[in-house]
Amino acid sequence: MQVKGSGLGGRNQEFALVCAMQIQGMEDTVILSLNTDGTDGPTDAAGAFCDGKTIKAAEKLSLNPKKYLQNNDSYHFFERLGGLIKTGPTNTNVMDIHLILAG
Repeated sequence: MQVKGSGLGGRNQEFALVCAMQIQGMEDTVILSLNTDGTDGPTDAAGAFCDGKTIKAAEKLSLNPKKYLQNNDSYHFFERLGGLIKTGPTNTNVMDIHLILAG
């Protein structure tokens, strides 16, 4: 990920946003991406989750996922949709976790 925009988010939130666009319409697919320390980038979120309906829900709110991605603003995209994962600090920094469940 190369940060070019002035938005807010971290690599896990951005990964989830890219995935949301890729799995659009896949009803039985869910993706979770988070950091084990509870902080993804400069945010209070550990990461985000999406499913095959995320982009459709965004369109209903007039959110353009490509514009949010171009501005590196995945935090505000998922904040509007309720897709942020907020755990609070976990005092561990082991790794990023990506879970994909597909039916």
